[in-house]
Amino acid sequence: MPSVQSRFVVRTFATLVFFSVLAGQFWRSLLGWWGYGAIVLIIGAGILIGLVRLKPDWMWPRFPKSLIAFLGLATLSLVWTNYLGASLIGITLQWVTTFAALFLALCLTWTELLRTLGAALRWALGLSLVFEVTVGLFVRQPVLPFWVDYGTDTVPQAFYWSRGLLFHGGPIEGIVANRNLLGFLALLAVIVFALQLAAGTVRRGWGVAWLSLAVLILVLTRSATVSFAAVVVAVVLGLALLARRRGPDRRGVVYLTAAASVVAVSAALAALAPRILPLLGKSADLTGRLDIWRSVIDLAGQRPVRGWGWVSYWAPWAEPFKGLAVRRGVVYLQAHNAWLDVWLQLGILGLIIFIALVLSTLWRSWLLAVDRPRRTVADTAPYTVSSLLPLLLLTALLAQSVAESRMLIESGWVLLVVLAVTTKRAQSSVQTLP
Repeated sequence: MPSVQSRFVVRTFATLVFFSVLAGQFWRSLLGWWGYGAIVLIIGAGILIGLVRLKPDWMWPRFPKSLIAFLGLATLSLVWTNYLGASLIGITLQWVTTFAALFLALCLTWTELLRTLGAALRWALGLSLVFEVTVGLFVRQPVLPFWVDYGTDTVPQAFYWSRGLLFHGGPIEGIVANRNLLGFLALLAVIVFALQLAAGTVRRGWGVAWLSLAVLILVLTRSATVSFAAVVVAVVLGLALLARRRGPDRRGVVYLTAAASVVAVSAALAALAPRILPLLGKSADLTGRLDIWRSVIDLAGQRPVRGWGWVSYWAPWAEPFKGLAVRRGVVYLQAHNAWLDVWLQLGILGLIIFIALVLSTLWRSWLLAVDRPRRTVADTAPYTVSSLLPLLLLTALLAQSVAESRMLIESGWVLLVVLAVTTKRAQSSVQTLP
């Protein structure tokens, strides 16, 4: 039986792991790449020690096969990659991130997982607010990351750590130096904090205060990507609650409503986009995303089956990424669409496996959210609030994946792996998330 003190150490370290993958850019902006590398090594060593000492049950027969297949194909792509050095770096980081996710999924209970994720999000949002207030009140000018020499006085706005616009109504970038990333963290926080509040696992006043802060930061980022994701999450939540109410035998109308919702939301976005995007600081071409998508599609078409080789973040020094996506002096290192990025790097085969990974996780998350806990023969146990979390988190990731490739790296990949593993184990054990 682990001691209370040892579990406290595990939870504290897990909070650090979550914070570091959610706000990796904070460490890079504060300490530079060498400092960030030191943080990664320390956390990596801690994860290895944790997995060895805690000896979690890996339950290989209940492990997501599509996850193993995806990682296997990414590693195998070293055989045909167009950029071997970059692929070695990218695949190594992919495995390190995967082991971080496995530590979280296997060494924490579901209650501890929710608790540490919430704590990490509070740290990220709290520090972001303090940072923006400090820049707005005392610095009063844009702030660049430390330890970086751009070699010019004319620095693109995207390079700034914060532009100090908090007291001008935003957009704000927070400690993660990007309003889309900060907005997405705020959306995740809204989901987690709201469920904690509904479940009664936090004090009401405390929970309301943090939920309000998350909503405020989400608004101040003025992120079109996150605004879209928030709408999708709200729709899916409504459908899940409707499915719970109707029961397993009368869900046909729920699935019809879901199909109609997809059509309606798509039509509304297409019709209102020209009016909404300028309000959120976006151009009609989605801030250059359409040009990036066209370039990626053309490049993927040259190697459609196996792709160019896995690299995760694009390597700007390697062909064909060198100069592939440049806008206003900023070199972009992703396709701004997770599905196009997988096709580009691992071809159609990789895309099929990735779709299988995501859809199987989504289906398990849906069943866990809408089916009653199977603790009695009569199947009459009450629904649990926390069982909605996998579905809502994955929905947010999927909505973000349309305009960002974050689901393949850092926090996006960690959350996807955690959800894939935990939902598979819960389903295979004929249990529910408490």
